Formats: sequence, C-alpha cells, structure tokens
Amino acid sequence: MTEPHPTVAMAGRGLRLSYDRRTVVDDAQIELRSGAVTALLGPNGSGKSTLLRSLARLHRPDAGTVTLAGEDARGGDTDALALHPKDFARRVTLLSQSHPTPSGVTVRDVVAYGRHPYRGRFRSADADGPRAVAHAMEVTGVAEMAGRGVDELSGGELQRVWLATCLAQDTGVLLLDEPTTYLDLRYQVELLDLVRDLATEHGVAVGVVLHDLNQAAAVADHVVVLHQGEVRASGPAAQVLTSELLTEVYGIRVEVTTHAATGRTRCEAVGRHDARA
Repeated sequence: MTEPHPTVAMAGRGLRLSYDRRTVVDDAQIELRSGAVTALLGPNGSGKSTLLRSLARLHRPDAGTVTLAGEDARGGDTDALALHPKDFARRVTLLSQSHPTPSGVTVRDVVAYGRHPYRGRFRSADADGPRAVAHAMEVTGVAEMAGRGVDELSGGELQRVWLATCLAQDTGVLLLDEPTTYLDLRYQVELLDLVRDLATEHGVAVGVVLHDLNQAAAVADHVVVLHQGEVRASGPAAQVLTSELLTEVYGIRVEVTTHAATGRTRCEAVGRHDARA
C-alpha cells in the first residue's frame, strides 16, 4: 500500500448510534483520508455497516459529529450533517449492499443516474455530465456494454455498473458496504483492484466495509476493527490484524501470518476439524 495522503477528507468523532433507543455504536472515531482506503472490519452485529451508514447520512447519530474537509463560513471543517442533500451528494457517495435491478434501461442510463446532484429543476443541463459518465464507464470497464439493458447483466457486471454510477457522481469520498458480497472470485479481485486504483490514481478517500480479513489486508491502507459497537483497534493492517485481537473479537482462533511471496498479512480461522488445531 502507498502511504496515506495526509488530508483527512471525512471524519466521524464521538459517534453514538442506536436503533430503538438501543446503542449499537458508542464513541466511535474514524477518519477517511484522500488517496487511501480505510476498511471497517468486525463480526456480524459489531456496528461496522451502521457506522458507514452514519457517514453517508443514512443513520442520524445520537451524539458526535461528521465533518468534511474544507472550511465553512466560520473557518472550520464543514458539518456534513448540515449540508443540503445535493451539496452532500456532490461530495460523498455510497454503494450499498443491494440495489433493485431496473428494467428497460441501459447501462449508460443507469450510470447517468449518478449525475442527479448536478442537475437543476426539470433536469436542466449538466454540462460536465457526458464526460463524467463516459469516464466512469471507462474506469470500471463497462463502456463496451453501454447500450445493453441492465437486466441482461450478470451479478458481477451489474455491481461494476453500480460502482460506475457512484463514480459518475464525481465525489471525493466513496463509501462501499460489503461490495464483494455475491461476487465470484474473479469479480471480487477485479472490484478490489478498482477500489485500490480509485484511491491511488484518482485521490479518492474510500471507506469500505468488508467481511474478508485477507481482502482488507490486501486493499486497505488503514483498518478499523469494531466489536460490540466499539472501535477496538485502528491502524495499518500489519499492526492491527494480530492473532490475539482477532481471536478475541471473532470468538474463534485466528492464525495470522505473512505471505512469503506478497508480504501481505494473511488471516486464517482454525476450526475444530483443522488438522493443525
């Protein structure tokens, strides 16, 4: 991984999040940096998707702040929770876990949905729209299928189209909630390679929820491990992903090694029937 760019593009401070008055995340701190990938990890129910959704303004915090880089009228960072929805959508976009598949529309049409924040009333002209849509399709490798109906696509192809829609939104912050779910091995690798490219080559600040620890170690500059609604550790994968921490957090023995060929951190859960247990 490259060294993270020093600019904090988005930050959550002291976030407390709840459902029906039950706190599910408490006093969470997270920073997303321009040109870097930050992975949110933890077992089911740990609060990682809820934390990501709070950054996307889909879950209102009971306490704490969410800020975006750039001075407001008072000389500080911008309060993301106070921005007009269209202003927020020009700076932050989210690829959620699932989408309904529209029928009767082409790939180009769906990618163009990402330009909604830049259009005025009555779909007035978006001068930069065609360039942004073309660029998003090219970067995600869907340009050749621009005229195809999205209901004809495979799951992997469709996921790339939704990612292109997010890119067409042309924001500096990209949030992804379990983007590799339901994808086969090839599309998982290709999508994570693309996420890495967006950060390294285009300076995007990426926050991504992942279940696969090895995917996180491969793609992320920074990892945040949550357990029972608390941030238990935060930092580079090689430092944070230890056998002791992961065994405690996941409730199963986890062995952590370094891959001889790639030098990456490798995590492997050890079950009852593992010969080495």
